[in-house]
Amino acid sequence: MKYALAAWMCAGWLAAQTGTFPHSSDVGRTGLPGRAVFEAAAGRYRITGAGANIWAAEDSFHFAWKPVAGDVVLSALVEWPDSGGHAHKKAGPMLRATLDPDSPHASVMVHADGLISLQFRRSKGAATEEIRSPVKAPARVRLARHGNVIRFEVARPGGEFQPGGALTVALPETVHAGLAVCSHDATRAETALLSGVELIEEGVVPDKDRVVESTLEIVEIRTGERRIVRRALEHFEAPNWTPDGKALIYNGGGRIWRIPVEGGAPEVIPTGDVRCNNDHVVSADGRWLAISGSVGREPSKIYIVPVTGGTPRLVTEKGPSYLHGWSPDGKKLVYCAQRDGEYDIYEIAAEGGAERRLTDARGLDDGPEYSPDGGLIYFNSERTGLMRIWGMNADGAGQRMISQGPESADWFAHFSPDGKWIAYLSYDKSVQGHPANKDVVIRLAETDGSNPRVLVTLFGGQGTMNVPNWSPDSTRFAFVSYRLVRKRAN
Repeated sequence: MKYALAAWMCAGWLAAQTGTFPHSSDVGRTGLPGRAVFEAAAGRYRITGAGANIWAAEDSFHFAWKPVAGDVVLSALVEWPDSGGHAHKKAGPMLRATLDPDSPHASVMVHADGLISLQFRRSKGAATEEIRSPVKAPARVRLARHGNVIRFEVARPGGEFQPGGALTVALPETVHAGLAVCSHDATRAETALLSGVELIEEGVVPDKDRVVESTLEIVEIRTGERRIVRRALEHFEAPNWTPDGKALIYNGGGRIWRIPVEGGAPEVIPTGDVRCNNDHVVSADGRWLAISGSVGREPSKIYIVPVTGGTPRLVTEKGPSYLHGWSPDGKKLVYCAQRDGEYDIYEIAAEGGAERRLTDARGLDDGPEYSPDGGLIYFNSERTGLMRIWGMNADGAGQRMISQGPESADWFAHFSPDGKWIAYLSYDKSVQGHPANKDVVIRLAETDGSNPRVLVTLFGGQGTMNVPNWSPDSTRFAFVSYRLVRKRAN
């Protein structure tokens, strides 16, 4: 009996020491040994680690971990009790393929100077890359894996988790999941406190059991901070902004929906028998909504309804036609249409009538939108072999490339209402078309295409930002990101 009691007490002591993570290892050439202790009374980990860095092609740090198969979510609050040491000593949740120093991994690292970033190595021995969060510590961080999509989120004290970024990192089915600490100095060990640690093991999910989760987000242009308006296990797309700045309009399930900017329950905007696709634009005066969609077996055509919904009025007799822009004076619509086997940019009076062709280059021309003064139309074209942003005068003259910077497949340039910026979606240059569920970024550039920079990194593409998506005051824009998660039981 006394041996059983001793064994029970020993097992309890080990559990108190290790908590969720039963293994504790130095990874790489740390210089000094590390250790991890779970302080059960405080509900936190005290992890001490040395090591030159978690960066470049090799890492050195201390790691408390356990093997986890499939989808996983790991979150923690990181604190540094000692303010000394290197400003870039770092700690946080990590998912790692192996314990080799050059292993592929993804981690959310909280640095002593407050920097929070998603760090990742896509393949063995490759360089480390990162996505920096605009939010500084103190903050709670979350690292999630669904399939090969890695996502990180950050929450200020007392606040909700908000997206930081997402992209594909191919890791094995079973990973080392845990908490990493690096002193950024192989001659000195540093201690981090990690509290509120939560590990959710969602298991291996076959592709057939995954469904789309859509997240409607708003990003602040000045700070890059993102806020969730709506997240749901359904597919919705293409947010637009009402001219009064109070609501967002998006499409889902063939219908058009309105939701308050602050979130809440979406309400359907009736559009009669038209099954809507993801192209819709609100008139500058806020009274009307132009939509693209089909009735029965007809191809997509363009209709106009009151912004509160009603009986659609047909604008384009021919199809397929896909709406993208409405002139500031309310008189014209511009759209992508297939005629005689070629997709080009067309304009038509909002009242209907004869359409006018504005582009005739070989290859797809798509996504036209007017500048705020109505003098220009920007669109995307693959006429050079790579989809890029192009511009022209409103009458079709003066066509020229706008995209600058690194080569990428660029789609759907949207003007800020103050005329200072364009935001557009970029795929890797190898991607054909604008498919869903890809690694993409949203770039912000001056209206002539100069000084492009990445504002948002996400998993998305088709449906992310097909239509004019800026707030009326030009300080924010809306978009949709996606992930593929386990189907819930009814």
